[in-house]
Amino acid sequence: MDIIVTLKQVPDPEAPKETFRIDESGMKILNPPNIDPVINGYDENAIEAALQLKEAAGGKVVAVSMGETGATRALKQAMAMGVDEGILLQDESFADADAASTAYVLARAIEKIGSYGLILCGRQASDWDQSQVPSGIAELLGLPSVTAVQKVALQGDTVRVERILEDGYEVLDIHGPCVVTVSNEANKPRYPTLKGIMTAGKKQIPVWDAAELGVDAAQVGSAGALTRVSKLYVPSFDGDCEFIAGETPEEMGANLALRLRELKII
Repeated sequence: MDIIVTLKQVPDPEAPKETFRIDESGMKILNPPNIDPVINGYDENAIEAALQLKEAAGGKVVAVSMGETGATRALKQAMAMGVDEGILLQDESFADADAASTAYVLARAIEKIGSYGLILCGRQASDWDQSQVPSGIAELLGLPSVTAVQKVALQGDTVRVERILEDGYEVLDIHGPCVVTVSNEANKPRYPTLKGIMTAGKKQIPVWDAAELGVDAAQVGSAGALTRVSKLYVPSFDGDCEFIAGETPEEMGANLALRLRELKII
C-alpha cells in the first residue's frame, strides 16, 4: 500500500524559553536565532507508523510539506529515516495560510500524487496546536478519517486502528483510502541512519507551486483563510504578595478570611 505522510516544520519546542520570539505586527511565531526548526513531533510518529506499515506490507511512502525553502530540511530528515520521496509545496501565494487554506493546498497535492491507500498525519502541530488540517484534508478529498490513533495496522484493504479515548481506546476498521492522525503513544520514531542520511542527501526534492498544483488563488494563503488572528503576544504574569499579620494562628486565619472577603474572593 502506498502511503502519504504530511509534515510540518516548526520552531524547536526544546529551545530555551528565553529564545521564544514572535512578530506582533505580522502576528507570526519566529524561529529562535541559531536554532534550526524541526519536524513537528507528532509528524515523526506518523512517519514511523508509515515506515512500519511499509516494512510489513510493502509499498511506497511519500512525504509532503507546505512551507518555505527551509522546509526541505524536514523532508530530507524524513527521507533519511526511510521515506521514499519528499515533495515541497511552495509559492508566495501560500503565505499566511490558516488551517483551511493549508488543508486545501495539501489536498490538491495529494490529488496530484494520485496513487495512495492511506494518508497519515501527526495528531496536531506543536506551534498552533489546532488539530484541524488533517480533518480538513479528509473533508476536501471526501475520505473517512480517524483522529488521535495509537496503533495502525493493515488487514488486506482494511486499515485497523486503535483510537485513544479518555478511558481507554476503541478499535475501528476503515476501508481505504482514509486519513489517520497518529499520536505519540503509537511508537518511538527511529533515528536516521548514516546510510539514510547519505542517500537522502543525493535525492532531489521537487517543488510544486500554485501553477503546478492548479489551485484556486482565492483559496490559498491569506486569501483562502477562514480565520483571522486578532492578537498574538507573549503573556506576562505579575503577582503581588500580601502578608496577613496576627498574634496567633487563629487570629491570622480570621484576618485572612476578612481580607479575602474584602477583596470579594469569598
